Amino acid sequence: MRRRILVTHALPYANGALHFGHVFESVQTDIWVRFMKMRGHDCLFCCAEDAHGTPIMIRAQQEGVTPEALIERTAQDHRRDYQELLIGFDEFHSTHSQENRRLTAQLYATLREAGYVRRQQIRQAYDEPAGMFLPDRYIRGTCPRCHSPDQYGDSCEVCGSTYSPAELIEPRSTLSDTRPVWRDSEHLFFRLGAFEPMLRAYIDSGSLQPGVRAKLAEWFEAGLQDWDISRDAPYFGFEVPDAPGKYFYVWFDAPIGYIASFERWRARQSGAGAETFDAYWRSEQATELYHFIGKDITYFHTLFWPAVLHGAGLRRPTAVFAHGFLTINGQKMSKSRGTFITARRYLDRLPAEPLRYYFAAKLGSGIEDVDFSADDFVARVNADLIGKLVNIASRCAAFIGRGGGQLAAALPDPALYAQFAGAAIRIAELYEAREYAAAVREIMTLADEANRYIDRSKPWVLAREPARASEVRAIATQGLNLFRVLMSYLAPVLPGMAQRSAAFLGVPFESWEAVSEPLLASPIKAYEPLATRLDPAAVAALIEPPANATPAHATTAAKVPAGATAPAAEPALIGIEQFAKLDLRVAHVEQAELVEGSDKLLKLTLRVGAEQRTVFSGIRASYPRPEQLIGRQVVLVANLAPRKMRFGVSQGMVLCASGEQGSGVYLLSVDAGAADGMRVS
Repeated sequence: MRRRILVTHALPYANGALHFGHVFESVQTDIWVRFMKMRGHDCLFCCAEDAHGTPIMIRAQQEGVTPEALIERTAQDHRRDYQELLIGFDEFHSTHSQENRRLTAQLYATLREAGYVRRQQIRQAYDEPAGMFLPDRYIRGTCPRCHSPDQYGDSCEVCGSTYSPAELIEPRSTLSDTRPVWRDSEHLFFRLGAFEPMLRAYIDSGSLQPGVRAKLAEWFEAGLQDWDISRDAPYFGFEVPDAPGKYFYVWFDAPIGYIASFERWRARQSGAGAETFDAYWRSEQATELYHFIGKDITYFHTLFWPAVLHGAGLRRPTAVFAHGFLTINGQKMSKSRGTFITARRYLDRLPAEPLRYYFAAKLGSGIEDVDFSADDFVARVNADLIGKLVNIASRCAAFIGRGGGQLAAALPDPALYAQFAGAAIRIAELYEAREYAAAVREIMTLADEANRYIDRSKPWVLAREPARASEVRAIATQGLNLFRVLMSYLAPVLPGMAQRSAAFLGVPFESWEAVSEPLLASPIKAYEPLATRLDPAAVAALIEPPANATPAHATTAAKVPAGATAPAAEPALIGIEQFAKLDLRVAHVEQAELVEGSDKLLKLTLRVGAEQRTVFSGIRASYPRPEQLIGRQVVLVANLAPRKMRFGVSQGMVLCASGEQGSGVYLLSVDAGAADGMRVS
């Protein structure tokens, strides 16, 4: 059945360049949209610049330009970078638009008339030299809880406490480095608490991930606080119609920008009248609405935004998909460490699709953080895209070219093709569920099988005998058809490579079902390289040396010859007596299941000889289908003290292999013949 779907991702803020965190989210969203379009669904992808707020106003002042000039320049840079990253927006607009001004005023008026907006006097920090009230993030001081210095005015990054700016010890304005004074001001508040029953029902409807629901439960327990939706002048944004000198807080009008972007798209469609707006924004049955966001802004998208929509008589999101943070080589992105990588820095050095593929190979449906490892990036892309995928096409195309450039009329192994085409159902399920890493693993498993087929068939050997030319052409036709299936499955991830492959094969990659039938007796064009290997030096150059960095032990470290690899740090050694204290046993997995409320854990029921154990293991991201573990034999640390967890007691630990942070965690297995309960030594 053809579905109507509207998709957004978080709006990039218009006071800086796109960075890898933005790219990570855009790629995740774009893959899902492209997949849905391949499935034949009416899927619309809208986004916009987040163009309001104090930071933009202050940066414009620092640069000596108007806020309008700043956001327009930034928007041009963002559009260019998104285009080069192959992000296929149907509409990319701005929150500083006439559509958003009109919609923000309309939604506010509806909420006010329904009694969901109230006025209240509040005390705020005021910077007298700067002549403005200070947002919480423009005040820093000592945490009132743990006494850590230089913390923000609303929360402590050391102990995680939240508080009001008035509680800070020795607060200072980040604008003038003076102590703020406190002044009264009347503000507008959205009565979020009035929507608690609706929000509880909405959250229980399955619209949110388990990890997000668990976090929301904490906020409900603390009580939903009314939300301050106004800011005092000077402020860059929309002035509140019935409150001169007050401006809508950026987080009030920014999500409305999703609707404004849709309205800009609708204005460009012929015959898209009011009924089109109603179908997308009033009916939860007519259209599916999905927001892709980072886990740090779930509060706004899962509480405030659904409440604002519902209070204004509009539909709520069908689901909100949150993802974790992106780290670089195991660390937070940081300008001081050189790990703050912008999209522009990457695109000036490397093509977009290897990065799209790498992110897809790491992404699941949970909210765990994901790591970009430079070494793993090179190894995985070169091994998978070049060594496996492109290798199939390049090996087979030459044989077709020698045979007149036309595919054979029949496949020598139709059962193998049917196996590849039949995988479309399972891979589609994984894409739909945003389990991209699992989908990529299955696709690359098929790629391995395709290469094994070519290796077994040895067309390069058969080609030495002219009488076997038709057999060689048939083998190459089989290989190219297997490549076509794999490329179709990867088309949402690699749209540019899919387009180049389509030109080479003479068929488009527009429909998910097209590969149900093989491509036979048709001409192909001469093969041209579809991708090139990543240069490790170019990837390493993405990470800038920290400013004023001094190499550790610079005066005593041994000099490493040019081109050589520095030796790795030696691991700490242990004696045999320490190792002997571990009781390692073979365990048989009798049952494996998801753990409700956790995005990381699987619950494993193990048989260890005559004993049964329950073990919780953080391997869910690597095994999204836990049933596939049933019957496996694993290695258990049997004498580890039981650990009481929120989900139960874990009676041991299963051994796993892992690389860089975020690269996956995989169970160790034992050879056939080892019985459960055996000692591992």
